Amino acid sequence: QVQLVESGGGLVQAGGSLRVSCAASGLTFTRYAMGWFRQAPGKEREFVAAINWSGGSTYYADFVKGRFTISRDNAKNTVYLQMNSLKPEDTAVYYCAADRRSAATMRADYWGQGTQVTVSS
Repeated sequence: QVQLVESGGGLVQAGGSLRVSCAASGLTFTRYAMGWFRQAPGKEREFVAAINWSGGSTYYADFVKGRFTISRDNAKNTVYLQMNSLKPEDTAVYYCAADRRSAATMRADYWGQGTQVTVSS
């Protein structure tokens, strides 16, 4: 079965950096666009970033542009989210997602279990 396993979350001070990873198994990784979403307490899950199958196209929510970078390593079946200049409002559970269709209109066919990112002020 398909598994998306996130790792790398944790506690960081405002202005700091963190990289979260998502290892995929049970699917043909290069056939999927991959993305990251997040959900803060009391809020709906929201799109953060997405990357197409080759890594040649990336998409970002406006609130992370210039601070976050999504990348993928198809040899390792892994997608990454490098988060810099973190703010307390970035505190959320970050979820990895896989979409068989398109990175541009990211809708998850599969979800990971999530990893907590907490940014202290």
